[in-house]
Amino acid sequence: MLNAIAASNLVKTFGATRALDHFDLAVEAGEVHGFLGPNGAGKSTTIRILLGLLRCDDGDVSLFGGDPWRDAVALHRRLAYVPDDVRLWENLSGGEVIDLLGRLRGGLDARRRAELIERYQLDPTKKCGIYSKGNRQKVALVAAFASDVELYIMDEPTGGLDPLMVSVFRDCVREARAAGRTVLLSSHVFADVEALCDRISIIRDGRNVESGALSDLRHLARTAITVETERPLTGLESLPGVRIIALDRQRAELQVQPDELDRVLRHLTGFGVRALTSAPPSLEEMFMRHYDTSGEASANAARAPQDEAVAG
Repeated sequence: MLNAIAASNLVKTFGATRALDHFDLAVEAGEVHGFLGPNGAGKSTTIRILLGLLRCDDGDVSLFGGDPWRDAVALHRRLAYVPDDVRLWENLSGGEVIDLLGRLRGGLDARRRAELIERYQLDPTKKCGIYSKGNRQKVALVAAFASDVELYIMDEPTGGLDPLMVSVFRDCVREARAAGRTVLLSSHVFADVEALCDRISIIRDGRNVESGALSDLRHLARTAITVETERPLTGLESLPGVRIIALDRQRAELQVQPDELDRVLRHLTGFGVRALTSAPPSLEEMFMRHYDTSGEASANAARAPQDEAVAG
């Protein structure tokens, strides 16, 4: 399948700081691709290079086969960008900004524009100078999703949105994918990425450390198991690949490496299983696998709410 975004061995330095260190990224046309990493990992630098706002020092990058630096004008008519902190012209109304951004991309679908304004509960007659952060974000999202573009590049697009509006945003992303559009979604909100993305890439220190479908990356973290048995549990501490989170005679909470699940389940059945629940490793756990060396963060992540944003 054609890659909408292809980056290979990208290098970008700022003085003594190497923001990108032979970074690779492949985003297939028609997919929603999650882009994960804490602040300073290189996400924003990558996005600026994709938008033609920065030029890489080395490596190759293309959008739909075009060069983001040389072909910026043509490519920008085929994409929509939503940043994490939307800045608007304060003396223009929200509707005027939506129309202006739409004209820069070759025009808007008027019916789609009206529908999105209603769904996002945006008053387009108000001046942008009095908009809250959430309303500024809505203006950018309406302008993006009402445009006839092939690629959406979104950098923390749900900042400032309440849960209802986040749900609307997710629906819009799903509709874009159903229409064959491509979305690169950079986010700290694991729930958004886990709910929407076909594949993800994790960036650390300017390098792509993991890429693939969520189901293919389950090996990065342990499966959570809660079990209740007829007889007191023993011998768990001697099983390889098992972390005991809690143990109270006939009840245990465990984290188990995927390749040891069969052995652990056979051990548990020897005590007469009354109830057992199993949850695959979450996206948050897989992310923390790369950003915590103590092993404790993964255990904490398993108990954390899935919509909690990563600090950093």
